[in-house]
Amino acid sequence: MISFLKRFLIGRPLKSSELGEQKLNKKKALAILSSDALSSVAYGPEQILIVLVTIGAAAFWYSIPIALGVLILLTALILSYRQIIFAYSHGGGAYVVSKENLGKYPGLIAGGSLLVDYILTVAVSISAGTDAITSAFPSLHEHKVVIAIVFVLLITILNLRGVTESASVLAYPVYLFVLALFILIGTGLYNILSGNVPAELHTSLGTPVAGISLFLLLRAFSSGSSALTGVEAISNAIPNFKSPEASNASKTLIAMGVLLAVMFSGIVVLAYYYGIAPRADVTVVSQIAEQTFGRNAMYYFIQGTTALILILAANTGYSAFPLLAVNLAKDKFIPRMFTMRGDRLGYSNGIIILGVLSMLLIYVFEGKTEQLIPLYAVGVFIPFTLSQSGMMVKWLREKPAGWVPKFIINTVGALISFVVTMMFFMTKFTQVWPVFVFLPILLLVFHRIHKHYEAIADQLRITTCEETIKIEGNVIIVPVAGITHVVMNSLEYAKSLSPQQIIAVYVPFEREDEAVFEEKWRKWQPDVRLVTLYTPYRSIIQPLTKFIDKVNWKAAELNHRVTVIIPQFIPKKGWHNILHNQSSLLIRARLLFRSDVIVTTVPYHLKK
Repeated sequence: MISFLKRFLIGRPLKSSELGEQKLNKKKALAILSSDALSSVAYGPEQILIVLVTIGAAAFWYSIPIALGVLILLTALILSYRQIIFAYSHGGGAYVVSKENLGKYPGLIAGGSLLVDYILTVAVSISAGTDAITSAFPSLHEHKVVIAIVFVLLITILNLRGVTESASVLAYPVYLFVLALFILIGTGLYNILSGNVPAELHTSLGTPVAGISLFLLLRAFSSGSSALTGVEAISNAIPNFKSPEASNASKTLIAMGVLLAVMFSGIVVLAYYYGIAPRADVTVVSQIAEQTFGRNAMYYFIQGTTALILILAANTGYSAFPLLAVNLAKDKFIPRMFTMRGDRLGYSNGIIILGVLSMLLIYVFEGKTEQLIPLYAVGVFIPFTLSQSGMMVKWLREKPAGWVPKFIINTVGALISFVVTMMFFMTKFTQVWPVFVFLPILLLVFHRIHKHYEAIADQLRITTCEETIKIEGNVIIVPVAGITHVVMNSLEYAKSLSPQQIIAVYVPFEREDEAVFEEKWRKWQPDVRLVTLYTPYRSIIQPLTKFIDKVNWKAAELNHRVTVIIPQFIPKKGWHNILHNQSSLLIRARLLFRSDVIVTTVPYHLKK
């Protein structure tokens, strides 16, 4: 039943030779890897207005120069990540750049930040998409957490089916969203130019505003820069592209940058001319669409595609998180299981972990986007700053032909990214303080995992000077609970290994049982030595382990090893296991971590 359900949800297993068929072309890659960045236009401009509204509606004209600043940063990031794509075409993005140019720990800070950021990508995107749905249908607002978790489950299953299959499904909503936004921006600009938008809705550019300060403008700029989250995803996912990977990834990155710049600036301009103020229950895009078209089919088309892109923007996390996890796992900083491909050739362990942690975040934060966005933005601007700084070091060290313009681009990007990061720390400390907790914890976890893998490698390496222990004999101990087919099956197996040194051990709780069992045993298996270990404390484990210690001490003198063969019957139906005491499992669990004892189980399968 479980196997059938898995095949139904995920599909048939793919051969390793079919991996090439799972690569993405530029159109699908743009949809699946740019959805996070493109979707951020639905909340990025709103974040600028949320800061400016503290001064008053008269300050909304500052959103125009702030948006220009965001576009400058976007340009620097696009050009920088284009350089990263060609310099590090095997993928890894900020993690690999920082590790190779700044050192191991800056690399781990970038990698850890991005891992958390991709979890937040899913949580923020799904929460924002749910907000768009509840803006159009207010009656669903109280169920937003459940709706968001259901969407995470659906996208997780879709990604488990494979990269190309998820891209084929997700491409249509992404391009529909781009079309919807272009129609909205085009119609809005036409209304403005034709004089259909009253001038009194907005203050003129340059109007003096009391209370404005450089600090507040920087705060608004850093908040608006949250629209740039997801820009780095393409550089992490280069291996997902069809050949030539680097060239296709670079073209996709530029296309994403152009689309993001046009849509972001368009929404900011419309919000300014329409005099849109941020509201808790209705998004800025929803207000612009309603003022442009009214509550008609076009409004619901825009809201529907916005909700879809916000929800499907989570797929950027599903595309980039597993590949980043692979790089960290190959460097022995996270468990090796992240390097394993699943039935559909995707890194399914990374996909599943990402889905589970995202649902947990949505539940803890109750799906409130405004509480997640600052933490989300900081998680991506730390890697932005480190990757730009790493590229600066690379150009200074290598000084290839034409390195000066590249160095300037990375310097500008690093400085602006650093300013944005500091502004988040200064202005939203109450929301981003967890960064100071989880990053040190992540670094400690990375260090301990790496130390463990290195220690294991040292111990397993056959060139070490550790002497191999010679085994000159074997003493087999068989715990028995009665005279049954299960015990007979185990004894026959033991005799095939070492017929001369077999000890059956019986632990009775009553003296009468001891004598009766010894008599039956002599008649049934006279050639197998029986040891009875009476205990008044009704515990099998303690007397058995003491006996094993005693035998092991004597066996060690003769260079013999002790093997414990545990008889176990296997019920035909799984639920039957709860009807039995599972003493064999308890014995095995107790002995499994002993280095001086070999433990094996001989199963006997029941027919009924």
